[in-house]
Amino acid sequence: MYTIGLDFGTLSGRAVLVDARNGDEVAESVFDYPHGVMDSELPNGLSLPPDWALQHPGDYLDVFAHAVPAALRGSGVDPADVKGIAIDFTASSPMPTTSDGTPLCFLPEFRDEPHAYIKLWKHHAAQRQADQINETARQMGEKWLPRYGGKISSEWFFSKLLQILQERPDIYAEMDRFIEAADWVIWQLTGVETRNACTAGYKAMVQDGKFPSADYFKTLDPAFENVVDEKVGREFAELGSKAGELRPEMAAMMGLPAGVAVAVANVDAHVTAPAVKATDPGVMVMVMGTSTCHIMSGTELGEVEGMCGVVLGGIIPGLYGYEAGQSAVGDIFAWYVENGVPPEYHAAARGAGLNLHEYLEREAAKQKVGEHGLIALDWWNGNRSTLVDVDLTGMMLGMSLATRAPDIYRALIEATAFGTREIIEAFEAQGVEVRELVAAGGLPEKNALLRQIYADVTGRTFKLSGSAQAPALGSAMHAAVAAGIYPDIQAAAEKMGKLKDDVVSPIAENQAIYDRLYAEYRTLYDYFGRGANDVMKRLKAIKHEALG
Repeated sequence: MYTIGLDFGTLSGRAVLVDARNGDEVAESVFDYPHGVMDSELPNGLSLPPDWALQHPGDYLDVFAHAVPAALRGSGVDPADVKGIAIDFTASSPMPTTSDGTPLCFLPEFRDEPHAYIKLWKHHAAQRQADQINETARQMGEKWLPRYGGKISSEWFFSKLLQILQERPDIYAEMDRFIEAADWVIWQLTGVETRNACTAGYKAMVQDGKFPSADYFKTLDPAFENVVDEKVGREFAELGSKAGELRPEMAAMMGLPAGVAVAVANVDAHVTAPAVKATDPGVMVMVMGTSTCHIMSGTELGEVEGMCGVVLGGIIPGLYGYEAGQSAVGDIFAWYVENGVPPEYHAAARGAGLNLHEYLEREAAKQKVGEHGLIALDWWNGNRSTLVDVDLTGMMLGMSLATRAPDIYRALIEATAFGTREIIEAFEAQGVEVRELVAAGGLPEKNALLRQIYADVTGRTFKLSGSAQAPALGSAMHAAVAAGIYPDIQAAAEKMGKLKDDVVSPIAENQAIYDRLYAEYRTLYDYFGRGANDVMKRLKAIKHEALG
């Protein structure tokens, strides 16, 4: 018996065919989105304003058409033996559609309208609406706000929907449904609109099964009063449950038989926890890629500053599932490699037979802790936790004429580790214990220096997923539950989850120096992030004025 897990990431979709008996990954295939991330222009060349990030839903259908058949061809598995399929997605990445699920951007009259496309998770142009959502909730004493660390992000569902209403009310009026891309994909697979409880709880302000009141939405905007009933809906399916069966058209596209069980959608980070056997309280799972999402479960409900949310059963049934995150991690390293590394390092990397990341890691690993004299704030794409402020920007202090490229590269890795420690300390300040770290994703898989730095900075053991495609494996596990192969996700995790044997432990000597550096990081963190000096926001405002 086999299942298929599909992980829809920021730049590509990955399909993994898994043996449901033991979690062995039989075959995989990756398909890069043709449109990628549209953050500067639409397919027609129309320029986008700053802070926009869109995607094209046609790219997701292409993943089904290309990645799944490729994985099947490479496996030798009879498609009739595939019993379930499940997906996970970046979130919140919602889109407007008609009543039958047709994305507005598919319609000729809306192809040139930015608001008709998917607003990707890192679309930050709805900050004004997020500010309004938060201030209104504080004024009205809304009880759900502390469940999100006291702030709703511009990345979340209703910030983006309110932006459409306020900036393009005509498009708001034309849409029949506003739906997460994860749920839209399930709609395409089964022909039935199904919304998952995980994304609703963490990204759409659903707590204890309920949205905020109509009075709250009306206070935001009179036209928003009935937004839930008119554009969203109140029914949500639990994780691991069966959303429906694969309809013939999609089955033919993928080379699978019709009627295969389709699981309810999930979020990429949350689905990873069982894939790395993190089903017990106190284990923080870090899904590390372009950004990092921090996921963990606990037995107690805590209101943690700046967390992205806490939902009962949001990750593992019966436990409170917590989410936090950093808006940029791998994106920061990629930015530096693409924009800041002198030509001689490119030549040296080629001479060593390494890519530039590998070469900079090797050179940076030769340094002692603190040798470069630098400290950075990891806000190149804003701060998701604990400040929840996308208008913050990156900073590096301590550079001199002797500063070299490997110094900067190492300081950027350290900054992201300091950001994770800030999140851990916010959890523990509220009595939510973090005992160990488990990482998934290509970034920690490839970078041994990063793994050691995170262990040293946080003072915790660092384990690594046993799968290079942990989110897709986690989806395949939920597919096994939906297909009835396992009774629940804990049972699936026991048989199908995997960790590498190696454990990275903190080095005491390094810890002592990193404690001192972290104290400096915290001073800068509070000074620039908590209002003492708003220079980052003033600079951003001047930038926006210059760009019109």
